[in-house]
Amino acid sequence: MFIISQLSLRLQPHTVTGMSWKLLARPFSMYHRQFAKTATIHRRIPVPNFAARTFNLSETKSPPVITTNVESQCQEKIFNIADGDSGSDDRATAIRNMKYTFLFLGLSLTAVGSYVILVLGRPPEDENGQTVADEYSNSPIWQQYVLRGLRQIKQFALFIQQPSRDKLLPDPLTYPYYQPPYTLVLEFTDVLAHPEWTYQTGWRFKKRPGVDYMLENLAGLYEIVVFTAEPGITIFPVIEALDQRGLISYKLVRDSTHFIDGHHVKNLEKLNRDLTKVIVVDWNSQSVKFHADNHFALERWAGGDDDNTLVELTAFLKTIAETDIEDVRDVLRFYKQFENPLNTFQQKRMEYMENQKHTRDKPIGQPGDSVKRLLSALL
Repeated sequence: MFIISQLSLRLQPHTVTGMSWKLLARPFSMYHRQFAKTATIHRRIPVPNFAARTFNLSETKSPPVITTNVESQCQEKIFNIADGDSGSDDRATAIRNMKYTFLFLGLSLTAVGSYVILVLGRPPEDENGQTVADEYSNSPIWQQYVLRGLRQIKQFALFIQQPSRDKLLPDPLTYPYYQPPYTLVLEFTDVLAHPEWTYQTGWRFKKRPGVDYMLENLAGLYEIVVFTAEPGITIFPVIEALDQRGLISYKLVRDSTHFIDGHHVKNLEKLNRDLTKVIVVDWNSQSVKFHADNHFALERWAGGDDDNTLVELTAFLKTIAETDIEDVRDVLRFYKQFENPLNTFQQKRMEYMENQKHTRDKPIGQPGDSVKRLLSALL
């Protein structure tokens, strides 16, 4: 403080009286060094024209101690981040843990696979527990177990892909019980009902218009079977709610299908019915690709309320049943050549009725004969 006061008095001589000018003899460098160290403390002291009379403050360097401390701290922090020693340790730990995980999985899979081969690859035994020779008995022991195990795995895969039983339906009823002469196999999804899903309600099934009409009119003429690839735990309650009168005879679900090339196929050979009397109604031709002649294709229903397809289908199927067709595949094969079989059937029926109006001759014979002639003309 004393030095700064003397310096201030030196820079303002017009305000000082009786001051010895010998003060100027002191070295200016002394004042410069002392001022540089204490300037940050006494900046509030007004020093007019200080830079012009003494020295330029812009040429002075910032306090070396403060600047050095700040820069050294920043440099230390930047150096620690860029160094990455902790990151390298974490990365090495993650790689080591991954190696141990893969090693554990490999050992586990090896142990499980060995156990499966030992269990499935055992030689067959008879009722008394004696070993029975098979086609692998002459091979080395390790090869016998491997080949038998692979054979068992393949058989299990085929068991999953094929229907769960050889006879999907029980044997036809015999007298005195009534067995309908024809079998109608219906797909459930997008034929009888359409599944819908929303955030508020989840999955719901919308009933197609005309379902009740079709079931009531065809129940005595056809043995009605619902055959779908949906899982039974999901679809059984829905079918029961849809068919409250119990007009559907049987329900077949996913376990009754044949899984081939990513599709659930309905194998009619296991249906236990005469295929000349079986009609399958489905929108997906892939699901009946083993028996395309028994397939009657419908357009996939998307849930519209103005749909009248099932009513037209009922008229078509009812005509087939009342005509006593020997082989329904001939009729289905004929109508399959048209783009819209149901519209074609309706047009043929209208044309026949118009021709009958202009015919003068009346039909001869019993009324049933005229009905059969009508149906024969349509089919």
